Amino acid sequence: MTKQIVIPFGPQHPVLPEPIHLDLVLEDEKVVDVIPSIGYIHRGFEKLVEKREYTEYVYIAERTCGICSFIHGMTYCQGVEKIMNIEVPERAVFLRTIWSEYSRLHSHLLWLGCFADSFGFENLFMNAWRIRERILDVMEQTTGGRVIQGSCKIGGVRRDISGEKLDEMKKDLDSIQKEIEGLTTVFLRDDSVRHRTKDVGVLSKEDAYHLGAVGPTARASGVDIDLRKTGYAAYGKLKLETVTESGGDCYARCVVRSRELFTSMDIIRQVIGKIPEGPIDVKVTGMPNGEYFTRAEQPRGELVHYIKGNGTKFLVRSRIRTPTLTNIPSLIRMLQGCELADVPVIVLSIDPCISCTER
Repeated sequence: MTKQIVIPFGPQHPVLPEPIHLDLVLEDEKVVDVIPSIGYIHRGFEKLVEKREYTEYVYIAERTCGICSFIHGMTYCQGVEKIMNIEVPERAVFLRTIWSEYSRLHSHLLWLGCFADSFGFENLFMNAWRIRERILDVMEQTTGGRVIQGSCKIGGVRRDISGEKLDEMKKDLDSIQKEIEGLTTVFLRDDSVRHRTKDVGVLSKEDAYHLGAVGPTARASGVDIDLRKTGYAAYGKLKLETVTESGGDCYARCVVRSRELFTSMDIIRQVIGKIPEGPIDVKVTGMPNGEYFTRAEQPRGELVHYIKGNGTKFLVRSRIRTPTLTNIPSLIRMLQGCELADVPVIVLSIDPCISCTER
């Protein structure tokens, strides 16, 4: 009978950008079971609703995660606006959509770099992050912040983008797209990348569905799910095709995120072509009294913000369910039966964000 041993993976590991901790049950070099442990990051987010006014809490919501910060802030604002029946100006809604897609671009490029690093392709890592810097430059120029934007608020947005800047952004996207085409060609066609990712960490369509996988993790297994198709923000006025693959392995998850880069650039171009003139915010009066579940599509998948107010300036509850939390059961299934050397690649393939998951 083969002896089983348990070894820890994380929270400190060379390939981990986030402190995820897994206890791996091994038979020789094969992983037979995985026990996740979460709780290394606790910042007391839910307690802060008692100390920060609901208009200020948007800054706290944004700091849930440094990578998808804008979408956290926007989702929180959408929830409060629904409770208070606030109609956000159409231009503000389009601007939110632009910044959401720039957030997706920089998040996917960051992930591609980290993914390349997980199997030792340092050149590819540096190239992905070099292109990402151009995306961050645009976000800084239009919002004032590279990582935490602070441009979303209850009732609209704090900053506008001039027509000249929008035209400049559109031209810049053409240049960025050429660089991304070269980058993704390596990810999708290079033999060394295929060797480390093909048929590794396979998640079937049935498992993805029943285990509640979301985002690129689900779409790479053939599950057609994308919250942008519900039409929140300006997505209801745009053409959007869901990117799906059927392989369900690390390579398929890489393909989905690579193709989504081009989808995001297409959405930004559509928004720039359709954005209306008008105000970017409305005056907000009163206090939130009621509760609402609001959802959005983060780069990692479905994000849920539950918000409850009692008619005062302080919320009663703000609860966040992040895509990484829902993807952990799928990650456990992917790891079962894999080789120990493939664990870092498989873990990175779901794009884990533990600071999102643990608050």
